[in-house]
Parts: sequence; C-alpha cells; structure tokens
Amino acid sequence: MRRIEGTALLARIYIGEADHHGGKPTYQAIVELLRERGLAGATVLRGIEGFGANAHLHTTRLLRLSEDLPILIEVVDEESRIRAILPEVDALVGDGLITLEKVEVLAYRGTGPRSASASVPSAGDDEPAG
Repeated sequence: MRRIEGTALLARIYIGEADHHGGKPTYQAIVELLRERGLAGATVLRGIEGFGANAHLHTTRLLRLSEDLPILIEVVDEESRIRAILPEVDALVGDGLITLEKVEVLAYRGTGPRSASASVPSAGDDEPAG
C-alpha cells in the first residue's frame, strides 16, 4: 500500500450525474482512470442540489431535474501525482469545475478502522505500570 503523509493536494471535480464519456458515466470513467494510474484513492459524492456556470438548478425536489444531480469526485495524493493526471481528467470533463487545494494528511490507512483505545490515550497512560 502506498503511503501519503504530510502536505498533499486535494483535487475536487464537479460534474453532473448525467454526464457521460465513452458510453459510461463520466464519474465512473474518472475513477477508473485514477485507479489505473495508481492514485491513492477517490471518492464520488452525489449532491442533493446545486448549480454551476450556467446557473441551471439541479435538485432532488423536482423529479424532472433529479436525473442530473451534482457529482463531486475528491482525490488526495502527492502534488506531483495529482498534477500529472490533471490533463487526462480535464479531457474527460465537459461542463464542470476542477479545483485544487493543499491539504495536510493526518492519517491514510488501508487496514480497517482502529479501536478507539488504540488511537486515543486514556488519562492513566502517563503513569508507569505497577
């Protein structure tokens, strides 16, 4: 498993749920690309309401418009790895927005959740045993 520690880059890719590329949803094409290129991971979030550059409202409140809800793809990795993949990601995005911001990675684990007692010291941990 790759490790990410310290300063990294977060890319956020905003698209519509109805956007397609190569016969599949654009979000799926982007996640597959990121995975194939070995990036640390990606998450796709489906919004309940939003609008973009054309100010067209996408919402779950209107059945007709609920077929094209906002989609956000987030990916965090080393800055060089994110910047290297951006031209390919940009080529997949028609209407949308891509943003970047520096983030501080505190933990990146792939072995499953740790128990609370293993990660948070208790009040008595400073006292010697015995």
